[in-house]
Amino acid sequence: MKSASRQHILSRLSTASEAVSGDILAQELHISRAAIWKHIDALRKQGANIQSHAGLGYQLCSDFFSAITLQAQCAKNHCIGKYIQCFDSLDSSNRESMRQAEAGAKEGSVIIAEQQSAGRGRLGRTWHTVGDSLALSMILRPPLSPEQVPQLSLLTAVALQGALSQYCDDIRIKWPNDLLIHGAKVSGILTEMRAEPGLVHAVIVGIGINIKAPKQGWPKDIAQTVTALQSHHENTISRLQCAASVLKNMDYWYHIYLEQGFAPIRDAWWQAHAASGQKVRVHDGKSYIEGIAKALDEDGALLLTTQHGTQRIIAGELELLEQKVML
Repeated sequence: MKSASRQHILSRLSTASEAVSGDILAQELHISRAAIWKHIDALRKQGANIQSHAGLGYQLCSDFFSAITLQAQCAKNHCIGKYIQCFDSLDSSNRESMRQAEAGAKEGSVIIAEQQSAGRGRLGRTWHTVGDSLALSMILRPPLSPEQVPQLSLLTAVALQGALSQYCDDIRIKWPNDLLIHGAKVSGILTEMRAEPGLVHAVIVGIGINIKAPKQGWPKDIAQTVTALQSHHENTISRLQCAASVLKNMDYWYHIYLEQGFAPIRDAWWQAHAASGQKVRVHDGKSYIEGIAKALDEDGALLLTTQHGTQRIIAGELELLEQKVML
């Protein structure tokens, strides 16, 4: 009961444009003003900056990160962010999302982990949730065949590039779905699914974003060059607003995708790709292929112009051999 009351108070304060009186809160919850004050005090101890205004009531005056405050930011979304859960610690936000998807969780549900003991990236790599980072996963149930699911990774890259560009104007996509700032990785995506032949039951889209660099430095086992958003932005980045922007952009592009298909995603992805028209090398797990990145095909595969003609790349690790100069 205490938890439900505090969630109600936090939700009301998150969506209010001005102070909310203690009398109104007490009437809504059918409790006393003294009980309201105790709940407010408890929320303050949890980190919520709730100000008291004589004769007016209570007002939430900071970007307090919680499932309630983030959900309030996503209230107008079509689907993604309508249901949000925040966990202090998980093995992996993707694993928890898959468990909940298999138990019947609704499409658009979002799982956020403050810490992960087994966070994962592409190709089985470890994803470190360190510093002031953001690790979240979304449950989608799109009407797709399993062969179309890789398109959702490209969609997510487009959404992330749009959401994070407000903090740095040189965020580019590296095929298939890493986000780079001046060649250093700032965000990654991991997409997993449960399916049977011809039918997708659930797709889990996991996102990791480095918002601030860890004070103790990046873990030594990170082989690639990494960076954090805050290192490229003058003002302090609100983790709440960053997460809300990501979910709003994901919701927008997912809605476009369901309504219009892959073509708008493909066009936006190509515009934001770091190697569009550039010379690249791709390792497909067996050999290296060099060529010019020419386009995405209708299924989302990368098309390379090589000395042997056009080659279609559906998976692999891409290396940029030329760096496009951003003017």
